[in-house]
Amino acid sequence: MATLGNLNDGTLVLNRGWRAIHVTTVRRALGLVIRDVAGVIGPDDYDLHDFDSWSALGNGNGHPVIRSPSLAIRQPEVIVLRRYDGLPVRRVPLTRRNVQMRDGGRCQYCGRPPDWGRGTVDHVIPVSRGGRNVWDNVVLACSGCNRTKGGRTPEEAGMHLQRPAKRPRWTPVHHVPPARRKDSWGRFLPASEASTDGERTKAEDRA
Repeated sequence: MATLGNLNDGTLVLNRGWRAIHVTTVRRALGLVIRDVAGVIGPDDYDLHDFDSWSALGNGNGHPVIRSPSLAIRQPEVIVLRRYDGLPVRRVPLTRRNVQMRDGGRCQYCGRPPDWGRGTVDHVIPVSRGGRNVWDNVVLACSGCNRTKGGRTPEEAGMHLQRPAKRPRWTPVHHVPPARRKDSWGRFLPASEASTDGERTKAEDRA
């Protein structure tokens, strides 16, 4: 028996080349499909459906269903934009949480994981020595290593970075919490990819 769907649930959005670009709501996904801006990929195949063929599938196989007074339609999990083939550009904000994610939750000096949320952001070249607050000059550090290094450079303190600090190259479909992911998304997301910030593509905004 089909379960009741949720219009605020997530739907993975692919560009025309079938590359994942972000996650939108089921409500907006259905609107794009109704206007023929996007097609729906079936959860068990790679067929691309328009609104009529998607509606004709009915509500079988236990898939969540969106119901209205006159219609019951499967909740779309993956849609493909028909005319957009770009990839959205996103600059990852420099925050402690993002530094912690980039560095895998491990102190970049000793390699041990501080308690989540308790790691500090260390400036490799101290600000007092002209270091800037940029991705290439910040790393996650446990409080002990941060105190040991103090206002010195790693070389002066006899410490070594686990890896060079670099700007992360995330896309808007990275870091989706596991609880929100659909099994059908795994066909289109590399294993390392996971969340979205809800960005919309130009194609959606024009629709």
